[in-house]
Amino acid sequence: MTEVRSGYADEDEAPLGGYAALVTTFAAGAGLFALAARRRGVRLPDGVPPWDVALLGTATFKASRLLTKDKVTGFLRAPFTRREGAGQAGEVNDAARGSGLRRAVGDLVSCPFCTSAWVAGGLVASYACAPRATRLVCAGLSAVTVSDWLQYAWSHTGRRVEGAAEG
Repeated sequence: MTEVRSGYADEDEAPLGGYAALVTTFAAGAGLFALAARRRGVRLPDGVPPWDVALLGTATFKASRLLTKDKVTGFLRAPFTRREGAGQAGEVNDAARGSGLRRAVGDLVSCPFCTSAWVAGGLVASYACAPRATRLVCAGLSAVTVSDWLQYAWSHTGRRVEGAAEG
């Protein structure tokens, strides 16, 4: 008789119960926000202008990287991850540790793609309630993103100039 399993068949089995708890938490948070917004009479926007989508997207990108890859935010990840080494441009690479919910949270907080859904959820909820304040926060995070790209461009240009001077 074949054994029926509820998970994957690989040796390093994913913490599906922990993932389910995280998805449930996210959905419950979205539901509670919707309920609270309705009770407080928050009028949701009929649409979101493309500029605001770009601003929210850029801010989501940067906040996700700050939470999952920045050295300074390592204290938030440390209970759930272990340091695997240095990444590029001052970032770090962490990996989930433990099992069950602890590992699931470690997977979440070490993955900028995974964390971005949570960050976007928070920013969109904030945008619905306080669009002006949210735009300001998003503008700040977007400014850091632009600064990062300028730093990369400056470093790249410096390497090319030094290479040309040596050649």
